Amino acid sequence: MLLVFYVQISHSQKHEKPNIILILTDDQGIGDIGCHGNPWIQTPHLDKFYKKAVRMTDFHVSSVCTPTRSAIMTGRYPINNGAWATYKGRDALSGDAITMADIFKANGYTTGMFGKWHLGDNYPVRPTDSGFDIAIHHKAGGVGELSDYWGNTYFDDIYLVNNKPQQFKGYCTDIWFEETMKFIETNKDKPFFVYLPTNAPHGPHYVEEKYANPYKPLVGTEIMNAEFYGMITNIDENFGKLEAFLKKSKLADNTILIFMTDNGTHHGYSADGKLGYNHGFRGRKGGKQEGSHRVPFFIRWKDGKISGGKDISSETAHVDLIPTLASLCGIDIPKTKKLDGIDFSGLLTKKEKNLEDRTIFVHNRQDWRPPTDVDKTCIIKDDWRLIDGKELYDIEKDRMQKTDVSKQHPEIVEAMLKDNAQFLKLVKTNPEYREFPVSIAGSEHQKEITLTIQHAIGESAGIWKAEHVAEGKKSLNNTHAIEIEKDGLYQIECRRWPKECPGTIWGIPKENPKNFYTYETIKPQKVRLSIANQIHEKEIGSQDEAVIFDVNLPKGKTMLVNDFIEGKNKYGVYYTYITPITKN
Repeated sequence: MLLVFYVQISHSQKHEKPNIILILTDDQGIGDIGCHGNPWIQTPHLDKFYKKAVRMTDFHVSSVCTPTRSAIMTGRYPINNGAWATYKGRDALSGDAITMADIFKANGYTTGMFGKWHLGDNYPVRPTDSGFDIAIHHKAGGVGELSDYWGNTYFDDIYLVNNKPQQFKGYCTDIWFEETMKFIETNKDKPFFVYLPTNAPHGPHYVEEKYANPYKPLVGTEIMNAEFYGMITNIDENFGKLEAFLKKSKLADNTILIFMTDNGTHHGYSADGKLGYNHGFRGRKGGKQEGSHRVPFFIRWKDGKISGGKDISSETAHVDLIPTLASLCGIDIPKTKKLDGIDFSGLLTKKEKNLEDRTIFVHNRQDWRPPTDVDKTCIIKDDWRLIDGKELYDIEKDRMQKTDVSKQHPEIVEAMLKDNAQFLKLVKTNPEYREFPVSIAGSEHQKEITLTIQHAIGESAGIWKAEHVAEGKKSLNNTHAIEIEKDGLYQIECRRWPKECPGTIWGIPKENPKNFYTYETIKPQKVRLSIANQIHEKEIGSQDEAVIFDVNLPKGKTMLVNDFIEGKNKYGVYYTYITPITKN
């Protein structure tokens, strides 16, 4: 993507720019860290960093994975950038999105991403399409999900290195940090931007026993899950190694180092509040209450005098990172770039004491349909929290949100609803609100695209784990938004099993990787697909690993609908591969 800027930065200025490392952990809530008062978890390195960092104590994200990531990368709310869910075709950026990495790269930074992307697995929104020079990552929303490389189990996995599968040795979190340090060592002579989003401590909860064992005696009486805590302790250990590396490399002082998390806890606090610790807040991942979207945000930049261990209580959010970091680094944002966030760098540098008056929006919906205007929302303004457009809480006086004060303050409810309505009026004019993000077939940038049932649009709850496929679990979700780059003949290949673990549609894979799953057979008789105003159907043979259609497709956007047909029932095809057919 070519970005045009109005100010050209000289070579000498580049080397004066600070480096940036943005660490984002997955499903670690505001209470899942020792420095926030958790009495059981061991996070000594993060606790030490906390004492030296500036802490934004009222920092908000979305309540699930993809929306937070899309807001960080674009500076726009999920409802505004189109990636507001973790599946069903709404877990990818639009192809023309300008990302944080695009901006830093255009301003002379070398950019690297290591870990979990979850903003699209196909061109044009893979990490390397979105501003990253180097990207080492797994696919979809988690290691071991059905869109990820088959058989990945957190240990000794195959990840993508600039989109090519490569075997790694070791534990996933260790690898993300190790590869980050290799990248920095190679690129330390010029400014670099590192995005390090770990998949841990997202489930499944796999970690070496030495990390989980100290917590096992507490399970059922104090905490929910020893492995979840162990994964965080492993992150903490890697954070300590990264800090030591930066110090040894003489990079620590001129590096903006950020630690934050992507949503409320998932396994650190029980829904009934009887197990775990949540920093005194109500709410978990996926919810509307404070504990669902208020997260840790620690930042340190010694050369920029952002350090010393202090709290800033102003309300800030994920959409603020692009304008804030751009200001700190003295770089330019494209004039055409639309942002929902504000620049809070003045608070960090002590040049300002207060932010402009603003309202923060948390709109949730795990579906392909847009979030509703007020249902499943939290509107944030000063100390007020408006839930579902009707329940009002004063968060400073009522951290557990037990007392609805909407009847005592109808004027505040009315004002916050007005702010929300004005925001949504603009949102609903955006193409991202109305149109699905697409995977592009026929591009020279990606010869073959892979579509999986995990990302398919439909009405079912959906399936997302590799073991769901192995068990033969069925879903009615069957629709994919794609774009054909040019007129031509395309091969559409429908499979039960991914190409890296082949097997017949009626059978099981030839190899059972790591003997990790229980395999069950299915027996559909046909595959039916609809695309570009065409319907095609073929019988399935007993030895068929794939059913292949050669289809003439016109250039443009379309919907692919494909199903396995079994008697009177139908269900979505698990894996679909689309490749242009080149004539000799």
